[in-house]
Amino acid sequence: MSKQIRNLGVFLVLCYGALFVQVNRLTIFEADELQDKPENVRTIERDFSAPRGDIVSADGHVLAESVPSDDRYELRRTYPTGELFAHVTGYFAFELGDAGLEREYNGYLTGDDIGLSLDRLGDLFVDRDVVGDVILSMRHDVQQVASDQLGDREGSVVALDPRSGEVIAMWSFPSYDPNQLASHDFDAAEATSDVLNADEDRPTRSRAFRENFFPGSTFKIVTATAGIERGGVTPEGPAYPVTDSYQPPVGGQAIPNFGGASCGGTLFEILQRSCNTSFAQMGVDTGGDELQDVARGFGFDRDVPFDVPDGVQSTFPERVVDDPPTLAQAAIGQNDVRATPLQMAMIAGAVANDGDVMEPHVMREVRDDQGNKVAEYDPEVWTTAMSPETAGTMREGMVSVVTDGTASRLDEGLDEFVVGGKTGTAQLGTDPPRSHAWIIGFAGPPGEAPQVAVAVIVEGQEGASEQTGGAVAAPIAAAVMKQALTPPTRVEQQDGDTGAGG
Repeated sequence: MSKQIRNLGVFLVLCYGALFVQVNRLTIFEADELQDKPENVRTIERDFSAPRGDIVSADGHVLAESVPSDDRYELRRTYPTGELFAHVTGYFAFELGDAGLEREYNGYLTGDDIGLSLDRLGDLFVDRDVVGDVILSMRHDVQQVASDQLGDREGSVVALDPRSGEVIAMWSFPSYDPNQLASHDFDAAEATSDVLNADEDRPTRSRAFRENFFPGSTFKIVTATAGIERGGVTPEGPAYPVTDSYQPPVGGQAIPNFGGASCGGTLFEILQRSCNTSFAQMGVDTGGDELQDVARGFGFDRDVPFDVPDGVQSTFPERVVDDPPTLAQAAIGQNDVRATPLQMAMIAGAVANDGDVMEPHVMREVRDDQGNKVAEYDPEVWTTAMSPETAGTMREGMVSVVTDGTASRLDEGLDEFVVGGKTGTAQLGTDPPRSHAWIIGFAGPPGEAPQVAVAVIVEGQEGASEQTGGAVAAPIAAAVMKQALTPPTRVEQQDGDTGAGG
């Protein structure tokens, strides 16, 4: 009998041990995998019903919040500003998943982040949910001006602080209403998603960082930087010949100026007139290896460390190294050069910031439901595109483009500030001719570092003239910079609104 009892005891111990191992395997080692299984509806329903923090603009506007719902899910995610910030906030939906900041900062919004979890340890006996509000660097007032100025024209506007990389505004048209995707009418949400995905204009994809375009003459800032740093170009020389076309040294298609005009001269003169022939020659004289290296120093052919997910690269053609005709076209932002508006704003920002390109970001800080700061974004240099001396030369040149060149409308309403810019017109080779109208620039108080850098693209404009960017895109950029340089008016939370945990 005692032997049987002993065997039974051993068996029970083994069973307990096996159960202990299995429980630990499921709860510790495989918990994430099990929670991520698509068929785990219970986990999805739990997360969908759980409290979630707000996403709030720098000037206090609530961009995403959870409100009581009259169905089984208790809370409904809403986006009070509709399409205005849709490409940034993204959406949080039951069947469609999540996107944008809803995905990137999910851990803070749900309170699962380690900082918020530690807060919970001190609140074990307090009946409240600890979630995080994500506070952005983006301003509602500047975003609204960008939207109003672009209107119903396809394109995008990016404004950022070149000193920190904080994005102040990032608008893209067309956009979409995330409320329709976050609806608890799941059939309607899926139908809306199908319509949006079938739209050839792709309204759910931000043109600011998820699409790239021919940058046209705005790329001449990169070529000029390469010429100064690698090709011996200075404001005094060389003086490029006054001509109406440039023929690459080993044949290929000649590079003309717009409208067959003749131009040439020293660095600032050719920047002011955006002289194709001179910059094509500068690119060839500097060399493909050098121009490619400088372009990569600005961020081309690299993944941008941006905290809004799913961005695309800006690209510079590999074959320019051994192909002077392609190099001549690339030097003026044509051929296979493609850039996102975010990248072009960062190029203007590098000139403004003594050559350093800061990591772009929209998250400024995270606060818990008691208003305590639990995380903040530390500005970091992503890449150094040029020396401070070269940046000083380029700032002077870009200012001259505003005072004496094609960007004369960029300082409208900005008389008390120093403004620099570069226009661009990217021809699309269509019949009748159409082009993308570009401008990049910066502005700030005299004697101080520029406080805002911008890029604007207005797509598919009729005609193809070097004046297009200055006439179409410059007024948009000027209005956005003016608003960005105006101290914001903060919207205060209403009484009783604790912010997080809605």
